[in-house]
Amino acid sequence: MKDLREKAIRGGVARVSAQAIFFALRIGALMILARLLGPKDFGLVGMVTAFTSVLNLFRDFGLSSATVQREDITREQISTLFWINILVGAILTFGLSLMAPIVVRFYHEPRLFWVTIALASGFLINAAGVQHSALLQRQMRFTALAVIQIVALVVSTALGIGVALLGYGYWALVVLSVALPLVSTVGFWLATRWIPGMPSRRAGIPSMIRFGGVVTLISAIVYVAYNLDKVLLGRFWGAVALGIYGRSFQIINIPTDNLNSAVGEVAFAALSRLQGDLIRLRSYFLKGYSLVLAMTVPMTCTIAIFPHDLVMVVLGAKWVAAAEILRLLAPTVLVFAVLNPLGWLLLATGKIRESLKRALVLAPVVIIGYSLGLRYGPTGVAMGFSTAMMLWVLPHIAWCVRGTPISFGDVMKVLAKPLFSGVIAVAMAKGFQFLCPQWLPFPRLVFGVALLLSVYTGMLLYVMGQKGFYVGLFRQLGRRSSLETESLAAANEA
Repeated sequence: MKDLREKAIRGGVARVSAQAIFFALRIGALMILARLLGPKDFGLVGMVTAFTSVLNLFRDFGLSSATVQREDITREQISTLFWINILVGAILTFGLSLMAPIVVRFYHEPRLFWVTIALASGFLINAAGVQHSALLQRQMRFTALAVIQIVALVVSTALGIGVALLGYGYWALVVLSVALPLVSTVGFWLATRWIPGMPSRRAGIPSMIRFGGVVTLISAIVYVAYNLDKVLLGRFWGAVALGIYGRSFQIINIPTDNLNSAVGEVAFAALSRLQGDLIRLRSYFLKGYSLVLAMTVPMTCTIAIFPHDLVMVVLGAKWVAAAEILRLLAPTVLVFAVLNPLGWLLLATGKIRESLKRALVLAPVVIIGYSLGLRYGPTGVAMGFSTAMMLWVLPHIAWCVRGTPISFGDVMKVLAKPLFSGVIAVAMAKGFQFLCPQWLPFPRLVFGVALLLSVYTGMLLYVMGQKGFYVGLFRQLGRRSSLETESLAAANEA
């Protein structure tokens, strides 16, 4: 169990550190591409990715989660799952290619035909690396995963920017989207050095397929709830409106995705190993939950207080209309951080039916919220999205923790400390913003965020009494690093 704790800490630190680099790279790529391309370029590709992303949920049929979650698994089972993934990927690639004329007709945009065909290839490419990635997660080799993802992003971004500089417009985004999974899959194969064997009917995988099927269904329901807004905007308001809304949503989504990827993979793998130990499960979950919320609150505050400066710095002057949408979407960053870890808890402990029920209620609540705002365009959709999420968050928490070792009071206690610290930090940042209205966007954003983070960190560590928790965490990491160094030195001497 001690080894699991050390792996979880090392894995978490490795993933968070890597995701910080990942975040910087994605923001840098967005800044460059937003200046090389226009809203319509992003909107055109966004029209297709609204469809491809839904189908992308089925690329592994949840079998990667089944591989990680299962207490014991054989090579024969993993090989069989690999070939199932390949079959599903081939079906999705062929199916989306057949849908290309339908996508063109739906949006009344002929340029989408070849864009759809090109993006369809990504399903088969992804399928080839699903089980290799799952093996790395199961072995808690998160440093290897992080390196692969960073290299893949660097290579794909460089290709995308190169195509944009050559003047090929929206095709730059298509190249980036296809190159990213291709480089990632090659990296997963090289890191695991695992070559799948032949599939077997005797592998005993029906229960894993059932688990993966339900996980996929949950992911599909949640994805539709969180992305139907973009389909509706593209259909009724056009590519420009979707491009502006989509870039605002991307700024919201980048920190959320990075944090979920960094902590979620580690948490799911660790909690899955603790299914039979409820005391340690509760302790691990609450510590991880505290870390996620502590990192998310300042992100939410920054987006809410400095939306105009963020848009000017990240996207440029031609995207100024995105600032109001960004401000309206800011609360969803915190809501996602509150809700997502509860999903990890339910899935890691095998409560897939309970998780499915909650998804079936969450989805219509969110869809109704932004559908009511659709008549008012992107700003109405953003307001409806955030309002629905904020109204549902507390009932959702109470429902999710029922039947688990976590109580509603536990969640509120963990949430209260970073939230109160954030309120004080926001007050100070607003005061700075009021005193410096004539500053240029970049220096105002840098100094404003620095002030916000300083106040927030001071409040959280000293006023809220969280210093001991983080000092203990870093001491644990330091002890482990010291032991590894000593072991390596001893081995070299021998």
